[in-house]
Amino acid sequence: MKTYKVTVDEGEFKIDKNDINSLDICQVAHGDYHILKDNKAFSIQLISVDYKDKKVRLAVNGNTYEIAIQDKYDQVVEKMGLLTNTSQKVRDIKAPMPGLIISVMVQEGQEITEGTPLLVLSAMKMENQILSQGSGVIKSIAIAAGDAVEKGQVIIEME
Repeated sequence: MKTYKVTVDEGEFKIDKNDINSLDICQVAHGDYHILKDNKAFSIQLISVDYKDKKVRLAVNGNTYEIAIQDKYDQVVEKMGLLTNTSQKVRDIKAPMPGLIISVMVQEGQEITEGTPLLVLSAMKMENQILSQGSGVIKSIAIAAGDAVEKGQVIIEME
């Protein structure tokens, strides 16, 4: 039997065809429904449907809910970790090695994305351009050109 994973705001539960068939549903008008469940009446208005992302926005007795529905294929893909967002939010940027800061290419308050050049670090007679590994906003910069840094030292704080 087909089982669906339903997420309503922050809560999750599973439903199947028997759960759906047990509802007494009557369409009142286009997008408006009256439902009886366990001798309780519910007035449902369909606000929006996003077929691509399998999301529905409903008003139930005047309260609005965002509902996401996953079938068995969506659940398998999620379990495999293929739905995870590859973009990550950066917290702190640390010096990858001891060296000397040649230049700082960003400033406080600047919004950055993955791959943004942050600074140039001279180490072992080589200049290394340090790039952002994720996205965020620069909260503070603890170094300046000409400063010596140690491996693991926090050089840029993010928010």
